[in-house]
Amino acid sequence: MDTELLAIETGDRRLTDLTAEVAHFCAGRSDGLCHVFAPHATAGLALMELGSGSEADLSELLDRLLPRDDRYRHRHGARGHGADHLLPVLISPSLILPVSGGSLLLGTWQSVVLVDLNADNPRRQVRCSWISAP
Repeated sequence: MDTELLAIETGDRRLTDLTAEVAHFCAGRSDGLCHVFAPHATAGLALMELGSGSEADLSELLDRLLPRDDRYRHRHGARGHGADHLLPVLISPSLILPVSGGSLLLGTWQSVVLVDLNADNPRRQVRCSWISAP
């Protein structure tokens, strides 16, 4: 299995588009699967449309589901950090993507997105792993 660790700077963004990085990892390969994994307790990966207002909609949804207050038992870090640790229960830390002829087989409006509410950690890693078709 071929694997590569991507260094991602999220800054203060809750959503970071990784589509180009994942496509670059797959380029030049044949047919297979690309496994994308965020090895963090407070981040997840999603497929979603970008640029249509969906980013703000997702952010508002996550604020409603995971309020940034002191209700959580997990209380270290910034206020509401306990919510960050619940995010991967709702948004998986991994994706498996089909690849044909070195190209991601995403839908027309799908992008690969890192979802990260944890503003205390602006540096993330995402691992791409290649599994060749038999």
